[in-house]
Amino acid sequence: MARGNIKEYWSRYRAVPIVYRIGAAFVLGSVLGLVVGEPATVLEPLGELFVQLLSMIVIPIIIFTLLMGIRRISPSTLGKVGGQILALYAVLSGIAVVIGLTVANLINPGRGLTLEEDTAFDTEEAPDFLDVIMGIVPEEPIGAMAEGDVLATIFFVIVFGMALLLLAESSEDEAVQSGIESIFNIVEAGTEAMFKIVWGVMEYGVIGVFALMAAVFGEAGTDALMPFALLIGALLVAVLVHITVVYLGGLIFLLTRQSPLSFLTGSKDAIITALSIRSSSGTLPVTMANADDNLRINEGIYGFSLPLGATINMDGTAMYQGVAAIFAANLVGVELTIAEQVTVVLIAVLASIGSAGVPGTGLIMLTMVLTQLGLPLAVVGFVAGVDPILDRLRTMTNVTGDLAVTTVVAHWNDGIDFESGSWVDPTRGLDIGGETVSGDD
Repeated sequence: MARGNIKEYWSRYRAVPIVYRIGAAFVLGSVLGLVVGEPATVLEPLGELFVQLLSMIVIPIIIFTLLMGIRRISPSTLGKVGGQILALYAVLSGIAVVIGLTVANLINPGRGLTLEEDTAFDTEEAPDFLDVIMGIVPEEPIGAMAEGDVLATIFFVIVFGMALLLLAESSEDEAVQSGIESIFNIVEAGTEAMFKIVWGVMEYGVIGVFALMAAVFGEAGTDALMPFALLIGALLVAVLVHITVVYLGGLIFLLTRQSPLSFLTGSKDAIITALSIRSSSGTLPVTMANADDNLRINEGIYGFSLPLGATINMDGTAMYQGVAAIFAANLVGVELTIAEQVTVVLIAVLASIGSAGVPGTGLIMLTMVLTQLGLPLAVVGFVAGVDPILDRLRTMTNVTGDLAVTTVVAHWNDGIDFESGSWVDPTRGLDIGGETVSGDD
């Protein structure tokens, strides 16, 4: 009888879409951390396990989905799509900084706060832009994959995939043709297997997200958060404006004529995961699953756009530079001129590419901005304590932007697989191991 009850409760639990379960875990974990305080950090290993599980499948899912995409797209089309993606990422980063500066000028975060002179924080130095470009070509492809180097992995997989296509076109040997077909069949099976793993990891994500949020708010506490309320509030307002006006209103509604609500519904798993784990690369498997299952975007588009976006598209991070620059100026009692604020826009857009793939990118970029403006670098240490909260907002913006750009480029290149002329309803169940969870089949 007891076993039957447990099975019934488990079935009811699984019947609730996973995105709602994760959302509830996010809220409950945050409340627990604020109420309990420091003891809540004991849950952090459970949260870190969730992040590690997602990180485990980043490189495999890039390899499989990118090869599947290359199978369905010509080299000329890939070049066209790549140009559109890079242009949109650059333009949107510029718009994000402008929005950040505008909101910060209106809210004026940093008023009433005093910068402690002995505040310090060590950050990694941002790599030279040329080094980043040269680093795209891996000296050892397998080593690059093992190290989780996303850009180098993308480069090698594209070269390898194109070589397979060219060999298939030029060779008349039946054995070669059969071998290439077998490779792609294995890749297709691997892709499906990786998406099954993604949703399995998301099941554990309910526990992982609860633990992560409990730990981060338990460590920060209300006493640490209150002095930075305006900074957090300014970034939150800027993020909401950017997502609502630029992504949903501009990209999704005006450029694709699709429903912004449908886009958000199809992207919610990735958005909540990004907000929880504050890593675009770590969220990548979920982002790809949403693009494939919910938004029905062609693998040839999202297999290239999303891994690239997870590495170089930093709208949220660029936006933060505008907000943080005004915050820093207010701390030391100076007012940034229009020319200096334009400088912030240029630095943030360029640095978003130059700092690609470096841990702590937001703080590294902030160091570069403050140095250029002649503001004290101690500001970096001053905000480091609440950066885990700010980073979640930045990452959520980055991931939403990745999906929005991918959707637009897919629309421009007929890369959305519509069913009955509209997006698939993401509230339908995705069958995993005979049980139903949130997503598409």
